[in-house]
Amino acid sequence: MEAKVCSLDEDGDLILTRRKKKSQDYFVISVQHNITSSIPRVGLQVWRAELVLADFVLHMMYKSSMLHGIVAIELGAGTGLVGMLLARVAKAVFITDHGDEVLQNCSENIHINAGVLSPKACVYVRELDWNNSWPPQVLENSLSQQRYGWSISEIEEIQRASLLVAADVIYSDDLTDAFFSLLKLLMCENPEKVLYLALEKRYNFTVDNFDVVANGYSHFCSYLKDDEEDDIENECSPSFVGKRINLTEIPQYVVEYDRGKDVEIWQIKYEKRKP
Repeated sequence: MEAKVCSLDEDGDLILTRRKKKSQDYFVISVQHNITSSIPRVGLQVWRAELVLADFVLHMMYKSSMLHGIVAIELGAGTGLVGMLLARVAKAVFITDHGDEVLQNCSENIHINAGVLSPKACVYVRELDWNNSWPPQVLENSLSQQRYGWSISEIEEIQRASLLVAADVIYSDDLTDAFFSLLKLLMCENPEKVLYLALEKRYNFTVDNFDVVANGYSHFCSYLKDDEEDDIENECSPSFVGKRINLTEIPQYVVEYDRGKDVEIWQIKYEKRKP
């Protein structure tokens, strides 16, 4: 199972293809996206970390059936690419982001690719603002929340999710704080939940440090304990435990993009270790 092409069509839309030999594993996903974007519209662009996470998900799908029949959540989904890949095998996928324009684009991408998603998968596009409380307010008869709002049954379903994925959501300290606050609420009741987070280190020159530093990355790491550290065995309170994935072991299914040296994928759990 491999993706052979990652190219833009004449309209600027990203086309991901896997091997041309027609087989049970062959499929094409087309993604509407912007070539560039402003900060408020970053969710309309495909970022490098999203493509690396797509490689990782494809590899998990290729090497085992552990993703079959699961309930999954994509946080800060952007174009919804990774969520759509999961919808090939999952029971249900919640593709979440914030803002009508981004959510509308996700919905259109799902419509475009409906033929390659599993007919048994339930795919939801839902509004999820990390700065708001969880669970979100449910107003069953509200027309304003009818399309991207949550129902009680969906909130109950999302609590059963075993997999969370996110790509390129670490670029603002305030956003990172809100992200981990939401993660704690989503993961605290189910220690089996696991998050796979892809990010790209972004470096800036600061006068305070008089050096080029990746402050956003450092802030992200401050939330994590290394699962190989000895002292974590003595932790009594729950904490986020992180393990960096070795990307050299993940084939590049999506071609024609450069992974670079600053993209990472982290496996993150929220767990309590017994002393």
